[in-house]
Amino acid sequence: MVNRFLVLLALLALTACARPQSAGFVAPVPEASRETIFIATMRTEGQRGQMFGEKRSTVMSYAELNISIPPNHQIGRIERSRGQIDARRHFAPLSATPLANSAKLNERLKASRISAEEPLLIFVHGYNNTLEDAAFRLAQIQHDFELNNPALLFSWPSAGDPLGYAYDRDSVLFARTDFARLLEALNRAGQRRVIILAHSMGSYLVMESLRQLALEGKTHNIDALEAVVLMSPDIDPDVFRQQAGEIGRLPQPFIIMTTQKDRVLNVSSLLTGRKERLGRIQNAEEVDGLDVSVMDFSLFETGENMGHMVPVSSPAAIRFLRRFTKGVGLAANEFSRYVLLGESRKDGRLLQ
Repeated sequence: MVNRFLVLLALLALTACARPQSAGFVAPVPEASRETIFIATMRTEGQRGQMFGEKRSTVMSYAELNISIPPNHQIGRIERSRGQIDARRHFAPLSATPLANSAKLNERLKASRISAEEPLLIFVHGYNNTLEDAAFRLAQIQHDFELNNPALLFSWPSAGDPLGYAYDRDSVLFARTDFARLLEALNRAGQRRVIILAHSMGSYLVMESLRQLALEGKTHNIDALEAVVLMSPDIDPDVFRQQAGEIGRLPQPFIIMTTQKDRVLNVSSLLTGRKERLGRIQNAEEVDGLDVSVMDFSLFETGENMGHMVPVSSPAAIRFLRRFTKGVGLAANEFSRYVLLGESRKDGRLLQ
């Protein structure tokens, strides 16, 4: 009874942090920035005034979405409106164009590419996300990390409800085959440089999809990936080890981003039997023997979302990663102060 009461209190706390949702599109303003993202989703259309809702579809839908980012945007934040949307002050959807099939998606991805040197980023969102939540987050990532090319959002049918944890876990299993088929389609179309960024429960979906490709003997689709990053992964470490073993050779680099300040994964631990999640491991022993690297962001401020998205919501973490990924030199003490970068080793230590 005590455990159930703690879980209920934790879920109520998450519900209290519920975010507003916009309905319809707004007119652009000249002083705002604009980001284009592409969408592949297993959500059904037209629920509660949204472009796509939480119900599951057996047919993949595709779209091109334009999002406005306000001129007063603060790095790491998503400025949302609780009333009428003002593109001068809020993230705002400008337009959405349906795409008929994966071939049309690939055509538009190639046509919209600005930098030939920049890989395609695929973002897989986590638990308790509407499509708008995930689209705004991806637009914020594109803007704050100064990405040149539009990215692709795979939006599986999350309920977008803090009380929908079980529904979301089932939706991950519902959508895992479709994400695997999407990776195949991108590979066939010549998308040879692909990075997957998966958040929270979306990490579970990605691992299940890679596992399925491996079991089907389609490892060339896994080998084609340039990198995989799991941010605050909501996965049991034992399950992750089993998934990784069945996948075999993991894409390189394969990075797990963790933080001990993640209060959302605390709730997940309560819901799943008080077992620590992969996104809160404290040393590399949990992934010993696997060809993965662990980055611990515990010393960064938590940013938005209760410490659940520190690498993309903390201004200091974003600035650090932006310099790190662009090859800008960092002093050794600056690196070790913030991030423990470890590859699993026999002694199970995180390298510093």
